[in-house]
Amino acid sequence: MILNPVGKYEIIQEMNIKEDSFILDLGCGDGVLTQILSSKVPKGKVIGIDASKGMIDTAIEIREENLEFRFMDINDFNFEEKFDLIFSNAALHWVKNHKKLFYKCNNVLKDGGRIRFNFGGHGNCQNFFEVVKEITKYEEYNNYFKDFEWPWYMPSTHEYKELANEAKVFKNINIYEENVDRYFQNEEQIIGWIDQPTIVPFISILPKNIKQEFRDKVVEKMLERTKQEDGTYFETFRRINILAEKA
Repeated sequence: MILNPVGKYEIIQEMNIKEDSFILDLGCGDGVLTQILSSKVPKGKVIGIDASKGMIDTAIEIREENLEFRFMDINDFNFEEKFDLIFSNAALHWVKNHKKLFYKCNNVLKDGGRIRFNFGGHGNCQNFFEVVKEITKYEEYNNYFKDFEWPWYMPSTHEYKELANEAKVFKNINIYEENVDRYFQNEEQIIGWIDQPTIVPFISILPKNIKQEFRDKVVEKMLERTKQEDGTYFETFRRINILAEKA
């Protein structure tokens, strides 16, 4: 069951964006939401950034006069421009240092500018994480993961509130957790989710000759672990939401 989800389109609708706003979209992906943002600011502009060259190449196909895309890592972004809003949906759990992110956002926000983020939080993807942690400990894989660094930052609401307050660059801070647990309708749906991009950080460090074998074991375990009596497949999805204004 999905409890009070903030859908990706509803996130944009709720923000009451002025038509002349200048917006930065962090982790824009294929640019679909970035394009929707641009439709809200006919007298303004939106810039979307992403560290995936493939995503940016796709997004560029929908660029418009007030819509621009740049190949850029969120960890290293810097702009001479100043923004009214910095937006991000389902991307910032890939950013490990959010205190640094807060400072960088503060530097490129106008006075009174806002941030609006939605990203993976504590309790997210519990089944997948348990399965992949188990399989990386198998004798045939363990050596490859000895120095593996967990690729995501998924804090609790309490932890994130403390971090935001410690940074002292925002005011009117509103942080809350969102439960968007999902039932995948069939094997194909959950396998597609596992393959892109969830398992990629683990597959990428393995030798070519065992990548498929590792992936197949993860998929098999996940199907066993998540299958429900009605034939659906369940995974936990938890989101951290933050709305805040530049102090």
